[in-house]
Amino acid sequence: MAMTSDQIRSTFLEFFESKGHARQDGASLIPPAQDKSALFVVAGMHPLKAYFAGTERPPAKRLTTCQPSFRTEDIENVGVTARHLTLFEMLGNFSFGDYFKREVIEFAWDLSRHGLGLNGEDIWVTVFGGDEQLGLGPDQDAIEMWQDVGVPRERIIELPREENFWESGATGPCGPDSELYLDRGLEFGSEDDLPGGENRRFLEFWNLVFMQYNQDPPNKVTPLPAQNIDTGLGLNRLAAILQNKETVFETDQFAPLVALGEQLSGRRYESGDAEVDRALRILADHARAMTFIISEGVVPSNEHRGYVLRRIMRRAILQGRQTLGLDPGFLSRYQGVVTELMADAYPRIAEHRETISKWLAAEEESFGKTLEQGSRLLDELIARAKDNGDEGIRADDAFLLHDTHGFPVDLTLEIAAEHDLGVDQEGFEGLMSEQRRRARETAKFAGKGADRQRVEEFAAAAGFTTEFHGYASTALETTVGAVDGDLVKLLESPFYATGGGQIADAGSVDGAGVEDVFRLGDDQVLRISGSLAVGDRVRAVVDPAARHATEANHTATHLLHAALRARLGEHVHQAGSYVGPDKLRFDFNHPQAVSADELDDIEDQVNRWVLGAYPVRALTTTLDQAKALGAMALFGEKYGDIVRMVEVGDGSFSRELCGGTHVANTAAIGVFRILSETSSAANVRRIEAVTGPEAVALLRAHDRAAVDAARELRVTPENLVEEAKGLRAKVKQLEKAASKAATTTPEADLDGLLAKAEELDGAKLIVTTVEGIGGAALAALADQLKSKLDGAVVLGAPGDGKVELVAAVAPALVERGVKAGDVVKVAAAEVGGGGGGKPTAARAGGRDVSKLSDALTVAHEAIRAALAGSGA
Repeated sequence: MAMTSDQIRSTFLEFFESKGHARQDGASLIPPAQDKSALFVVAGMHPLKAYFAGTERPPAKRLTTCQPSFRTEDIENVGVTARHLTLFEMLGNFSFGDYFKREVIEFAWDLSRHGLGLNGEDIWVTVFGGDEQLGLGPDQDAIEMWQDVGVPRERIIELPREENFWESGATGPCGPDSELYLDRGLEFGSEDDLPGGENRRFLEFWNLVFMQYNQDPPNKVTPLPAQNIDTGLGLNRLAAILQNKETVFETDQFAPLVALGEQLSGRRYESGDAEVDRALRILADHARAMTFIISEGVVPSNEHRGYVLRRIMRRAILQGRQTLGLDPGFLSRYQGVVTELMADAYPRIAEHRETISKWLAAEEESFGKTLEQGSRLLDELIARAKDNGDEGIRADDAFLLHDTHGFPVDLTLEIAAEHDLGVDQEGFEGLMSEQRRRARETAKFAGKGADRQRVEEFAAAAGFTTEFHGYASTALETTVGAVDGDLVKLLESPFYATGGGQIADAGSVDGAGVEDVFRLGDDQVLRISGSLAVGDRVRAVVDPAARHATEANHTATHLLHAALRARLGEHVHQAGSYVGPDKLRFDFNHPQAVSADELDDIEDQVNRWVLGAYPVRALTTTLDQAKALGAMALFGEKYGDIVRMVEVGDGSFSRELCGGTHVANTAAIGVFRILSETSSAANVRRIEAVTGPEAVALLRAHDRAAVDAARELRVTPENLVEEAKGLRAKVKQLEKAASKAATTTPEADLDGLLAKAEELDGAKLIVTTVEGIGGAALAALADQLKSKLDGAVVLGAPGDGKVELVAAVAPALVERGVKAGDVVKVAAAEVGGGGGGKPTAARAGGRDVSKLSDALTVAHEAIRAALAGSGA
């Protein structure tokens, strides 16, 4: 009896274990985070790259693995040919500086004949035939070693660098390789066929890579200090050989999947219909791949691995629906067979059976809805193109399929190619770019006018109501039901829509940022920054930190309302509110300002309820029952017969009709702090407050400021207020005196200073010393002179061990490059000080009075240089 795939796997691994190799389970299909070279593991040695590179120490010098691998570069050929696969298993044995060519050749020859039962006379090998650029001749070592184990020279074929020399890139580790081929006989070819040629007679089944060189620079090789071995044997291809099957799709891992397709469709494999054969192969291959990928935690999306997964899922769905006519739900049937076939070797796919099934069903359902309409339209476009003699599908038509109908452009490309038609990809990309630009420029929704009308018309045209699941979950998988530019409707949503004073949730939908959520009765519409398509299966995630902060503020708003009514009276009713993650704002009816003492009492009461750790419950009840329980309702709000009521504790102090989100316990609020109490309108007061981390940060900042201020004033924090009051009084006195001095500058002084004005490069300026004036009066004098002169003024005033400098520059000179701040800065440096200011006015100072004249000279030069540089 022929060996099964499971037996091949175990035979290979056990053989190399007997040869001193440590057996490792296959690694995840997802490469390590630091490996950015590929989205998925693409070869048996891929997870071991760090060992070969020497950046990590291998667990043993000899390893053997069976590694699931996934490639999509030839995805269009999957199903077309009998040999292309996306998911495959690679058996391998590896040596890290241990054994080399002779041993690996002996291992391969021994296992091929005695372990796998192949006839030695049917095995041919290829070796590296040399390369002039590399300066290497044929791999004589390998040739002799193959002859030593019993392969005659005529069955050892030399091939060029492109075929039998492994390179990791333009530079880096490299080396010759040797491949084992099985001769299937003349019934599959001719006498002239050779391994490595395009023929069906010889099947390559094992590749031995001899890493013995380092290439750097390109085409220059030097021996590696440690020689490594990397081999790869394709389990699925070897199964076809050992089970005497024409293709892998007839082997024990694939035949049951093909048979399932036959059973579900009523069609027969290899009955003369090439399209049916292709569809059955695609489903068999893609079902394996999607089952394995989802088991690794990847979900269908529009980004990175999720996009690759979605692509193979939709290719499978398309073939199942369009070509085979399968009823909905077939992907899960395929998953069941894959699990039955593969779970013994890969238990993960059984452990995650329910998750895999959920994602398969969801994607099949979501894509199925778009497939009928999109495929019908594409068929019409293909027929029209053929009738008109066009070369392919126009860009605007491909864009319509993608944007409006959620039909992936890669499927449009593939289906069009089946009809010998192309697609204007360049034009399509241009339209996609334009759409992204429009989305970025769309103005934010204000809730009124044309924008509101657009949202309402979009929601109505969508034909369904989004189900809100945000009370129970802040993240869920759902489907994009409708798209119009930046407007999106999901079938289910965790996002709270703006309403009841609470702002909309922030978050993302498969990486597209949620900018706003509009409430339309029980329905909602999202505004996003990003690109989504109808039918996309997506993960919608609410920003958890923002949601929690908003919940804390909302529950605190209810407590504030209750505390206000308790302290100020039953007349207090909500007149408006804002609840966001940053703060809460509560407007309420009250005829006068709330006193400081009243605010203290209200704040203390709210914090007592917070510390009381009361449970917060949302109950669904009748409106009549809620009113009977004393629930507060918003004036002007319309309620149905069934309402949502939020109560705190036993409801004795807070019970309100509310559709917002709340914390589960008042303790989650942390702390409540009032920021301000102001007038909002006639007889309406407004309180703003913060909770949680925002409140703690505010309190800490206040404490730190008080301590710092007290330290600067050399008083205790307890005496800070009195000291501040005294200082403030002194400042007012000084400011009053300075202002008086500035406005009583003698006219004679102004005239005398104006007489010192000079003209320089078409500009008027005064640069001089003044006595007996300083501070605000000096700045005021400079400003007066500037106004009269309409030029530039620099004044230097010597004092007791210090120098003051001021500059004032008219706007016309600022435009020419003269800036007051720059001028006083360089001048102050001369007197051992510093300063600066605005381009039109600046002040500075220093301590070296003897250098004042030098400082004014430097200022004059700075003005001259600026004017000269302007070229005016």
